[in-house]
Amino acid sequence: MTAATRTGTVPDTPLPEKARPPGKTRTARRRTPGGTTTDAGLWPYLLVAPTVVGAAYLLVYPLIRNVVISFQHFGLGELIRGGPGFAGWDNYREILSGDEFWAVVRRTFLWTAVNVSLIMVLSTLVALMLQRLGKHMRTVVMSGLVLAWATPQIAATTVFQWLFQSQLGVVNWLLVRLGFDSFEGYTWFAHGPATFTILVILVVWQSVPFAAITLHSALTTVPAEVFESARMDGASAARMFRSITLPMLRPIFGLVLCLEVIWVFRCFAQIWAISQGGPDDATTTLPIYAFQVAQSLHRYDLAGAASTITVLLLVAVLIAYFRQMFKQEAEL
Repeated sequence: MTAATRTGTVPDTPLPEKARPPGKTRTARRRTPGGTTTDAGLWPYLLVAPTVVGAAYLLVYPLIRNVVISFQHFGLGELIRGGPGFAGWDNYREILSGDEFWAVVRRTFLWTAVNVSLIMVLSTLVALMLQRLGKHMRTVVMSGLVLAWATPQIAATTVFQWLFQSQLGVVNWLLVRLGFDSFEGYTWFAHGPATFTILVILVVWQSVPFAAITLHSALTTVPAEVFESARMDGASAARMFRSITLPMLRPIFGLVLCLEVIWVFRCFAQIWAISQGGPDDATTTLPIYAFQVAQSLHRYDLAGAASTITVLLLVAVLIAYFRQMFKQEAEL
């Protein structure tokens, strides 16, 4: 008889589990509202399945359908009667052999470079300014940024059309009051460079809030002690940004840059609402060009080819940027 038996106590040892065959493990199961049970590992996939299916239907299917049309003879007749024929690479040859298409490609890259450069510079400056503002003033500025960001694209476009209206526009009135009499009745939307400039201002104004708030949120994650140490060592604000802020937040800057490139490259609503690609094709970018081909010529096959090339160009630009970014990260 053991000491535990003599004292009437039970040994402090775990009870053995019910024997199970080797290799079998207990799987957690969850009861659904309907009364059935599902494996816990399957439950998250069931929750996200509707979103994945919806995204695939709204994004993947139109892309595949566009690629298919780009390899067919698909005009107005085929749209009504049906039965499009196979065209092979003829649509791509026709698009790529035209000088007009390459002029649009150059204009699209110029449009993207100008807008994205201004967006990144201004949003970075706004984010740094938010870091230095007091609590109440920061709240006011961020509220204004959110309101500007939440303004619908067409509503903001209409406001800009009113601002630059030739006879009753605020911009012409203000410039004349400042002594620039040549702007009396100036028609901004009749000149290509002026219309291009107005569209750049509009897109930058709509894009800076999102980028600035995102960068400001990232800046709040940098420890204040790092900046304090650099400041005690005599580092200037520009030096701290180059040596501390930019290296630590490089992934966030890269993410914001990629999002802005995608958004600006495929920008359509603002350009079409203000100028429809004019005057004299000064604001015709690749999305506008594809829509014009489909609407005016009823050549949906050519428009599909132009749209597919647009996607491929955008993907090529992003891949080149990611390769450069990963190369820089590896060298650090």
